[in-house]
Amino acid sequence: MVSAVDIVGLFIILGVNSVVAALLTRFFRVQLNTQWGPIVYSVLLTPLVLVILVLVMGGAGLGPNLGSAATVLGLTVLVPLALGMSFDYFWQPSPDEVEVPDNL
Repeated sequence: MVSAVDIVGLFIILGVNSVVAALLTRFFRVQLNTQWGPIVYSVLLTPLVLVILVLVMGGAGLGPNLGSAATVLGLTVLVPLALGMSFDYFWQPSPDEVEVPDNL
Protein backbone atom coordinates (compact mmCIF):
# COMPACT_ATOMS: atom_id res chain seq x y z
CA MET A 1 0.00 0.00 0.00
CA VAL A 2 1.26 3.44 -0.89
CA SER A 3 1.35 5.96 1.94
CA ALA A 4 0.87 9.71 1.76
CA VAL A 5 4.59 10.21 2.43
CA ASP A 6 5.44 8.11 -0.64
CA ILE A 7 3.08 10.19 -2.80
CA VAL A 8 4.64 13.43 -1.53
CA GLY A 9 8.10 12.01 -2.24
CA LEU A 10 7.03 11.12 -5.79
CA PHE A 11 5.72 14.65 -6.33
CA ILE A 12 9.02 16.06 -5.05
CA ILE A 13 10.92 13.90 -7.55
CA LEU A 14 8.58 14.98 -10.37
CA GLY A 15 8.88 18.65 -9.42
CA VAL A 16 12.66 18.66 -9.11
CA ASN A 17 13.09 16.77 -12.37
CA SER A 18 10.69 19.10 -14.21
CA VAL A 19 12.56 22.17 -13.00
CA VAL A 20 15.93 20.67 -13.92
CA ALA A 21 14.65 19.72 -17.38
CA ALA A 22 13.35 23.26 -17.96
CA LEU A 23 16.62 24.83 -16.77
CA LEU A 24 18.78 22.54 -18.90
CA THR A 25 16.61 23.16 -21.94
CA ARG A 26 16.93 26.92 -21.41
CA PHE A 27 20.69 26.58 -20.92
CA PHE A 28 21.06 24.68 -24.19
CA ARG A 29 18.86 27.18 -26.03
CA VAL A 30 20.95 30.11 -24.79
CA GLN A 31 24.39 28.56 -25.31
CA LEU A 32 23.94 26.81 -28.66
CA ASN A 33 23.52 28.93 -31.77
CA THR A 34 22.30 26.20 -34.11
CA GLN A 35 18.76 25.30 -35.05
CA TRP A 36 18.76 21.64 -33.96
CA GLY A 37 21.50 21.76 -31.31
CA PRO A 38 19.33 22.68 -28.30
CA ILE A 39 16.74 20.02 -29.15
CA VAL A 40 19.32 17.28 -29.67
CA TYR A 41 21.22 18.13 -26.50
CA SER A 42 18.00 18.44 -24.48
CA VAL A 43 16.74 15.06 -25.67
CA LEU A 44 20.06 13.25 -25.24
CA LEU A 45 21.73 14.81 -22.18
CA THR A 46 18.82 15.89 -19.99
CA PRO A 47 17.48 12.33 -19.45
CA LEU A 48 20.92 11.27 -18.20
CA VAL A 49 20.86 14.03 -15.58
CA LEU A 50 17.28 13.14 -14.64
CA VAL A 51 18.15 9.45 -14.19
CA ILE A 52 21.02 10.43 -11.88
CA LEU A 53 18.67 12.66 -9.87
CA VAL A 54 16.10 9.85 -9.60
CA LEU A 55 18.78 7.46 -8.38
CA VAL A 56 19.99 9.94 -5.78
CA MET A 57 16.52 10.96 -4.56
CA GLY A 58 15.18 7.40 -4.70
CA GLY A 59 18.20 6.19 -2.76
CA ALA A 60 17.43 8.82 -0.14
CA GLY A 61 14.04 7.19 0.40
CA LEU A 62 11.78 9.47 -1.62
CA GLY A 63 8.92 8.00 -3.60
CA PRO A 64 7.07 4.69 -3.61
CA ASN A 65 8.06 1.39 -5.18
CA LEU A 66 6.65 1.73 -8.70
CA GLY A 67 7.21 -1.91 -9.62
CA SER A 68 9.21 -1.94 -12.84
CA ALA A 69 12.09 0.02 -14.31
CA ALA A 70 9.95 1.04 -17.30
CA THR A 71 7.38 2.64 -15.00
CA VAL A 72 10.08 4.48 -13.09
CA LEU A 73 11.71 5.81 -16.27
CA GLY A 74 8.40 6.75 -17.83
CA LEU A 75 7.00 8.51 -14.79
CA THR A 76 10.09 10.12 -13.29
CA VAL A 77 12.15 10.87 -16.41
CA LEU A 78 9.99 11.11 -19.53
CA VAL A 79 7.06 13.00 -17.99
CA PRO A 80 9.27 15.68 -16.34
CA LEU A 81 11.35 15.92 -19.54
CA ALA A 82 8.22 16.61 -21.56
CA LEU A 83 6.92 19.09 -18.98
CA GLY A 84 10.23 20.94 -18.66
CA MET A 85 10.87 21.17 -22.38
CA SER A 86 7.31 22.26 -23.14
CA PHE A 87 7.48 24.89 -20.39
CA ASP A 88 10.65 26.34 -21.87
CA TYR A 89 9.62 26.18 -25.52
CA PHE A 90 5.98 27.28 -25.18
CA TRP A 91 5.77 29.55 -22.14
CA GLN A 92 9.17 31.22 -21.98
CA PRO A 93 10.25 33.85 -24.50
CA SER A 94 12.86 32.88 -27.03
CA PRO A 95 16.44 33.71 -25.97
CA ASP A 96 16.64 36.08 -28.96
CA GLU A 97 13.70 38.13 -27.65
CA VAL A 98 15.17 38.72 -24.18
CA GLU A 99 17.09 41.97 -23.75
CA VAL A 100 20.40 41.56 -21.96
CA PRO A 101 22.40 44.53 -20.67
CA ASP A 102 25.65 45.24 -22.52
CA ASN A 103 27.81 45.72 -19.43
CA LEU A 104 28.23 42.57 -17.37
